[in-house]
Amino acid sequence: MTPGLPTPRRYGAIAAISCGSALVVIDGAIATVALPTIARDLHVAPSAAVTVVTVYQLVLVMMLLPFSALGERIGLRKLYQIGLLVFTVATALCFFAKSLPFLLVVRAIQAGGAAAALSVSSALIRQIYPSRHLGRGLGFNSVIVSCSAALAPAVGGLVLGLGPWPWVFASAVPFAILSLALGRMLPDPPGRSEPYDVLGAVLCAAMFGLVIGGLESGVHGDSPVVSAAIVLAGAAIGVIFVRRELGEAKPILPVDLMMRPVLGLSVLGAFTAFTASMTLILSLPFRLQTGYGFTPAEVGAVITPWPLTTMIVAPTAGILSDRYPAGLLGGIGMMLSIAGLIAMAFLPAHPVWFDVAWRMSLTGAGFGLYLAPNARLIVGSAPAHRAAAAGGLTSTTRLTGQTTGATLAATLLALGLGTGATPPLVSASLAFIAGLCSIARLRPSLRNPAQEEAEEVQPAQVR
Repeated sequence: MTPGLPTPRRYGAIAAISCGSALVVIDGAIATVALPTIARDLHVAPSAAVTVVTVYQLVLVMMLLPFSALGERIGLRKLYQIGLLVFTVATALCFFAKSLPFLLVVRAIQAGGAAAALSVSSALIRQIYPSRHLGRGLGFNSVIVSCSAALAPAVGGLVLGLGPWPWVFASAVPFAILSLALGRMLPDPPGRSEPYDVLGAVLCAAMFGLVIGGLESGVHGDSPVVSAAIVLAGAAIGVIFVRRELGEAKPILPVDLMMRPVLGLSVLGAFTAFTASMTLILSLPFRLQTGYGFTPAEVGAVITPWPLTTMIVAPTAGILSDRYPAGLLGGIGMMLSIAGLIAMAFLPAHPVWFDVAWRMSLTGAGFGLYLAPNARLIVGSAPAHRAAAAGGLTSTTRLTGQTTGATLAATLLALGLGTGATPPLVSASLAFIAGLCSIARLRPSLRNPAQEEAEEVQPAQVR
């Protein structure tokens, strides 16, 4: 059982990990509102300016697992601090960008630093909190991540209202320096003197990069054949990579952990849940504006209840997951989400703010009740020396699910199905799969695995 850090050092470490997580998430999404201004000032097409956001997301998902494996070898705190330092320097360099190519290179470096920090954040949280409080720690961190993503556009708009677009990036530098200073409070478990699998890291990055890049190209590009070829190339590399990883004692892609039913079900459930939520959130503005005449400001107002409800439910769910099975909490959460999504599919003919807001709040409550206990189960079900791999898997699953949801929403819009009841019904179907994965973990053989397979998979009360 992990004893956690003593107080008051624990609170400093919580502040450091929260500040770092918020920074890398906000800076990944904050550029969205500045894209039209960047396109105008750098004299590029709007479609080219979008790559400022997509290159960040792509590098992030490519590098999370390779960096989590590296963190287990050189030390979690060391990699976290190095990543945050690289992120800080690259963020400062964004201020001096005078051309799109330079900005894209710096954003890629920035994403690399963010990936290094995020890849070990869950493993550090496991070291910060005592085992009996791991759920509340992961729940609190999930609130930081989700709220940072929700607040990023508003923060970007505020900064743009006060200064030119380079300040959107540069405004984060003082806070990044503060997070670096607080980083000395983080736990520093020793690394392991083992060789690093460079070829495996390259194959992992290539697999995610080609598959996700190809999917994005298929939605936004002009050549479906080229996009399909890119995806197939990534899939072929993925087959080679997974087969290779099956023979590794400590693989970069933790296939050994995912083969444990309790963790495999948790990962599959998280992926479908993140895909479902992103599909709804990205398609809803088009439906409300096109079908019901909502203004952009009104759309923002009706979406806000989702993150606000999550802020309340997720930490509560994290605390509950320290006492009750994640399978039970997740099953209840997905039932709430399915009810909200089905209600969202069948809006009244002339909905007002409240008609949409309560449906969003109900759906957000369900996802908040599901995701925090699910993250606890993924991180807690891994042996202590594989916590970084499990944490990297958690972040990679979230980003991959969100990217898949964005692609699915764009596909539905391209097919003319994105402005009606189809997206919430598709999301409800995905939530149903996530719910089944959660409930399946209640089977005694999955809920109570052998001690050598899981150290902290479930609260002691239910073992």
